Amino acid sequence: MSVRAERVASEVQKVLSEPVSEFARENNAGLATITSVRMSPDLQIANVYVSVYGGKTSPQTFLNLLEEEKSTFRQIVGSKVRLRLTPELRFFLDDTYERIERIEQLLSSEKKKSKSE
Repeated sequence: MSVRAERVASEVQKVLSEPVSEFARENNAGLATITSVRMSPDLQIANVYVSVYGGKTSPQTFLNLLEEEKSTFRQIVGSKVRLRLTPELRFFLDDTYERIERIEQLLSSEKKKSKSE
């Protein structure tokens, strides 16, 4: 990713973090964090990765709600990030932390097995 694309991605992440967190609270989704934003080379598309924890709403349901409201979030980006064209937002679930937890569980169970042998 180019330096400019990285800078724009960082700015989009900063601008969206509070509105997305607030949206999560309003929809009982718990804690929602934007873990990263990746811009297309032409800055037309922003892939926004979100992690969601501890809510009554499932992460996938929250992602669907974000998709429904993405025009609102796009307006926020358009008003606060100076670009000729406001990028299209695409939301994705970031399940990195769940994968890490699963790997740690597998490793600890293997350690217990090897100690008992």
